[in-house]
Amino acid sequence: MQTPLELSFLHMETDDALRDLIEDRVAQLDALFDRITSCHVTLQPGHNRHRQGNLYEVTIEVRVPGTELVVHPTKDDAPAHEHPQVAIRDAFTAMERQLRAHKQKMSGEVKHHDGMLQGRIAQIDHAADFGQINTTDNRLIYFHRNAVVDGDFDALKLRDPVELVVNTRDSAIGPQASTVRPIGALDYDP
Repeated sequence: MQTPLELSFLHMETDDALRDLIEDRVAQLDALFDRITSCHVTLQPGHNRHRQGNLYEVTIEVRVPGTELVVHPTKDDAPAHEHPQVAIRDAFTAMERQLRAHKQKMSGEVKHHDGMLQGRIAQIDHAADFGQINTTDNRLIYFHRNAVVDGDFDALKLRDPVELVVNTRDSAIGPQASTVRPIGALDYDP
């Protein structure tokens, strides 16, 4: 880190054991992502609760190039947060997730979800209530009348574009679509 850790104990005495725990967790964050410029951690007991004791609240603010990542206490914190060590652990785990996501985004490793699998009707038998789809990944997928959504099975004809979800379980007739949705020709992306 470029600047030293800023650590605040609000409405409570400074605790060396908690300070050491927080410093260790900040060092782990710094090892996870070496471009952290600063980190501010606040620990404080929450409001008294009738059924539960004080729930400790931990706020973590981490500054990295281009943004600031923040973990705030939530209203529905776990009852285990009566123990400051548990509240600290959970807050730093949440910050680690944010740092990993930020690191992936910066390095271009963000997952890009492709659209749904598409295809065109290759065979259709309205009397027997089934058809086959030639998909964009060059597979021939069976489908039944009951798999068609957002449309009418009887209105489907050869070469109509569709989106589909393929059932991953093996069947006697090979791969089959669990969902088939007719799409317009402009939505079709081979």
